[in-house]
Amino acid sequence: MDIQPTSAADRRLAQLARQRFVEGLCAALPDLDKKLYAFLTDLMAQTATQRDMQLRRDAWMNYQAHRKAWVEDVVRAWREALVPQQSPSATMPLDGGLELVGDDVIENRLLASRMALTVTEHVGASFDVARQRTQHLDGRELSSRDILRPETLCLRLVESWLDAGLKREELQLALDPVQTTLSELAQAQYQALLGLYDQQGVITAEELRTRQVRVASVGASRSGALGRDSAGVALGRDTPFPATMLATPGGMQPPQGMPVPMAGVRPGMGGFSTPLAYARQRAQGVMMQLRRMLAPSATGQGAAPAQPASSALMHALADERVEADLYYSGMATLVEDYSPQAVVRVAHVVRERADEFKKKASTASEKAVIEVVALMFQSILSEDRIPPAVRVWFARLQVPVLRVALAEPEFFSDLAHPARQLIDRMGSCVLGFDASAINGGALEAEIRRIVQVIEQYPETGKRVFELVLAEFEKFLAKYLTEGQGTARIISVAQQVEQRETLAIQYTIELRNMLKDMPVREEIRDFLFKSWAEVLAMSAVRNGAQHAETTAFKRAAADLVWAASAKPNRADRARVIAQLPALLQRLRLGLVLVGVTGAPQDAQVKLLTDTLAEAFLSKTASIPQEQIEAMTRRLENLEDFIDDETLGDIPLSAENIELLLGMDASSIHVVADDGAAVQEDMVAWAQALPLGAWFTIEHNGASARVQYVWHSQRKQLHLFAALGGSSYLLQLKPLAGYMQAGLLLAQEEESLTLRATRDALIRLDANPERLSQ
Repeated sequence: MDIQPTSAADRRLAQLARQRFVEGLCAALPDLDKKLYAFLTDLMAQTATQRDMQLRRDAWMNYQAHRKAWVEDVVRAWREALVPQQSPSATMPLDGGLELVGDDVIENRLLASRMALTVTEHVGASFDVARQRTQHLDGRELSSRDILRPETLCLRLVESWLDAGLKREELQLALDPVQTTLSELAQAQYQALLGLYDQQGVITAEELRTRQVRVASVGASRSGALGRDSAGVALGRDTPFPATMLATPGGMQPPQGMPVPMAGVRPGMGGFSTPLAYARQRAQGVMMQLRRMLAPSATGQGAAPAQPASSALMHALADERVEADLYYSGMATLVEDYSPQAVVRVAHVVRERADEFKKKASTASEKAVIEVVALMFQSILSEDRIPPAVRVWFARLQVPVLRVALAEPEFFSDLAHPARQLIDRMGSCVLGFDASAINGGALEAEIRRIVQVIEQYPETGKRVFELVLAEFEKFLAKYLTEGQGTARIISVAQQVEQRETLAIQYTIELRNMLKDMPVREEIRDFLFKSWAEVLAMSAVRNGAQHAETTAFKRAAADLVWAASAKPNRADRARVIAQLPALLQRLRLGLVLVGVTGAPQDAQVKLLTDTLAEAFLSKTASIPQEQIEAMTRRLENLEDFIDDETLGDIPLSAENIELLLGMDASSIHVVADDGAAVQEDMVAWAQALPLGAWFTIEHNGASARVQYVWHSQRKQLHLFAALGGSSYLLQLKPLAGYMQAGLLLAQEEESLTLRATRDALIRLDANPERLSQ
């Protein structure tokens, strides 16, 4: 984005546009209120279980009592959001940064983000043009809290809902009409905003794109790390991070269903400046198509998966569990043979089972859900890259997933639904192995255990999927790192990160301790640049409170005192007596970090020269109590340091070899060279799912690798190839590889998304299958 200093008049115009945008939305809020009230009224009149009918009536009555207060609060919240932000880089409300937030806040952001996805799908093109032209007027990128952003609109609306005395569950019940109507209202106001810009002669989107291409082509020649689109244009940085990056108590983590870097996708495709935005939009397009297919028709004869399953169907599902146990127990010998006939037979049973369920279904909605789920599982079972044994276990999930789909319509619209996530995570891990590597192994055993747990708790809905998904993630983190070679590399990488983290922390603390002391620059440089490394290395190898580490800490305080002025004869005598032991300790420390020979002699000579000058100085010395206080703080330094001011750690094959004396020839180390990387690509790199398979291009060679580990701070990431080599990347280089298309996922879509797409193709060719 070509952002340059602008005039006060331009900025006033941008703010005027925001005000008209908000006032237009506020004026249209009564329409949203009426549609929502009508929806809840109609919903209350529909036949359902006694419990659901009571919930719907309670929601209608509560909304009737608080609807006026809600509309007024939304108006107030949107107008308050017009106040200019103090910092253009302020943290986005929907990603939360590193702040500690309560569960209610997290739930609000999750719900608002889901709503924002639908709104963004509807207004994407208009918003993108409005955003670019507004940024041109402001002379900076939109604040992440800017009211023009759909995610800000939605978050303010959700917060106002609760502030008005309404319940979050009631909003979830009416989510579809709310987000659909809001999308229509927002689209109209974005168009009105663009009309205002046209009247005022603001630069057009086409002119902005032309200018961006010209600027980007210059920037591309300065940084080889920038990715390029098919036309060779360097990546832009003007696309905001998608609303799918959600806040969690532990920091920013996206939904598990988020796409990974895709083969063949480059920034700029389809109007999106990042592959993340393109991939997410494409995935949402599939889900929207499915929702439309399952939505009620104008005559009321369509199929909407919103009604509870009929009693006959629920009995059939319960009976199927017993029959499945008998059937699959008889399949054991076939599965052990890995015969294609075994999988074909299972697929046939999936189809027959669906047909039987449809006979028990009492509504078109139930039949549609049954058919879609059956087609999805048929697609999964036809994926011949999944080992046969695993496919058979996947087949057993048909009935549990069907239960969830009947009870929870969001299964068909939410990529992050735990049932989808579980199948996707298990599928992404096994796609990279052949049958012989899976059969009888720990991964197959874990998948079998998870399926059996789900079958044992058929009434718990998505909750059981959430629990076993968390268990599978824990298993996967351990399973992927159990290989002897991989475990050793991870041990090295962990210690590299720990050492460099401690070195940075020690340096910061040493600077704080010495800032008010009369310490010579030569001593300061030695402590900051060399001795902090010694302390960190000793703490990693021996422990922070080990005797040797403690001795090195005391040596730092002794050096500071020895290098201060010594006008007192007793102090000079003490220096002379202690100097040999101090220099010996300093040499031992330098050896620990690999400084030997001439480089070590040079450092020691510089120190001794400095000490000699201090010895003859007549100025005041550092008080003994200050040295003692420094010694005490150094001995317990770990109690005072934290991660708040840490940056990226340095990394190289050499410091890996130095740490454990290990040959690093099988490890390809990709360190941070300072090249510019888009911030959203960095966040995307932090969200990659463990176990996923990729193709990496490094130094002219291509390899197929699995993502097996990341460090605690997610500064280091390890990819392992089947041949035994490994690729250790720092965070920004990893994001740079993704940005440049050097790290691409083997699968462009998750397993369930691909299955959904296959189901849609079949239904599009034969739509009557939904109701037969």
